[in-house]
Amino acid sequence: MGAFHAYDIRGVYNVDFDKHTAYKVGYFIPELLSTDKVLVGRDCRVSSPEVHEYGADVYDIGLSTTPMVYFGTANYGFKASVQITASHNPREYNGMKVSRENALPVGFDSGLGQIKEWIDSGKPTPAAERKGKVIDMDIHKDYLDFLLKFKGDYSLLNLAFDLSNGMACLYAKEIFGEDQSYIFDEMDGTFPNHEPNPLIPKNVEPLQDLVHEVGADVGVIYDGDADRVMFVDNEGKFISPDLMIAVLGHYYVEERGLKGTVLQDIRSSKAVGEYLSPMGCQMETWKVGRAFAAKKLRELDGVWGGELAGHYYFKDFFYSDSGLLASMLILRVVAAMKRKGVALSELIGKIARYKNSGEINFRIEDKAGAMNAVRDYFTSAETPTATMDFDGYRVEFPEWWFNIRPSNTEPYLRFICEATSDELLEEKVAMTKRLLIERFDAKI
Repeated sequence: MGAFHAYDIRGVYNVDFDKHTAYKVGYFIPELLSTDKVLVGRDCRVSSPEVHEYGADVYDIGLSTTPMVYFGTANYGFKASVQITASHNPREYNGMKVSRENALPVGFDSGLGQIKEWIDSGKPTPAAERKGKVIDMDIHKDYLDFLLKFKGDYSLLNLAFDLSNGMACLYAKEIFGEDQSYIFDEMDGTFPNHEPNPLIPKNVEPLQDLVHEVGADVGVIYDGDADRVMFVDNEGKFISPDLMIAVLGHYYVEERGLKGTVLQDIRSSKAVGEYLSPMGCQMETWKVGRAFAAKKLRELDGVWGGELAGHYYFKDFFYSDSGLLASMLILRVVAAMKRKGVALSELIGKIARYKNSGEINFRIEDKAGAMNAVRDYFTSAETPTATMDFDGYRVEFPEWWFNIRPSNTEPYLRFICEATSDELLEEKVAMTKRLLIERFDAKI
């Protein structure tokens, strides 16, 4: 049962889970969420149709982005939904993202763990596995109409898109037009051009080449299920996704006059808060992952939020994340800046004030011991200005900070560090690597 994780069910199909597990999950979801109706969508992976054939009665919206399922759940009042997807993972993976009423995420601690316990304990399901009753439901136009309410005037922009052969193909050209530059714009669940994960640098290289080739003002790349989006600036440089939380301030504060609370994850650059606070925004920091972020933004009644991984959450979108909506709003800002003569690279240059290591992954057996050792090592030599301990540790000092946390989906301890200079950053990263390798036999 290695497919059950903090945020979703995901793994190598027919290794970590199979159609029998999917059937049991489908059978138990109505009991878990007290409903006899489940909204179901799926991505274009080769195994998704088989995973789809489980035992609950479903309202089937067919091929869909993950945010499209969130929209359907909240907009039509469903108390349960499932998107069959492995998001950004390679082609051999699949999984399920489960939501409850109002598109609130169901994570391991809020329901998936109970389903795992029922399956592990052999809780009875019907002896003969059967397909549930399926009611076809077409929500494509409703979701498109919803998104188009946020469309800006992009006529001045030269745009480049990498749709990653994923689910963004369903909508991107309807939103942004056929006359922009697109690559990998046909759905193909074998992902023949690159894995649908924009956080891996080599996967972004074709988009960077396209930006240079066509002289684009900005490049946009979505992950496999289109709940995440990332950007390349006009010079072809990849933009750290957390910085786009700050860019969104120009839309919400300057264009719409909405200040309010903004959510960031524990890995976010200090530059984000330093940019948004003078605009009148109240910054809140919380755990990584949709299972935590969407719920927290709703609790705070926040206006928007984001994560280093390229998820962006919106009160306008049922406190959920949408890669397409995020790109529409950010491109509004890029267009407004171009009208002022400000290129995207210049805007990001005004936001990004620190040197950042990016996430470094360490394979370590004793994750808790390693996290404590890193915290104690640095705090014994320097007095912190702030400490957070709700998702690993984030420890801040006057000129630098670090976050060290266990991955919820992979066998890694993740470390990220930010400093005021390259020299200080390199020093702190080297110290951390030496400590973890010498004391915990870490593998990078």
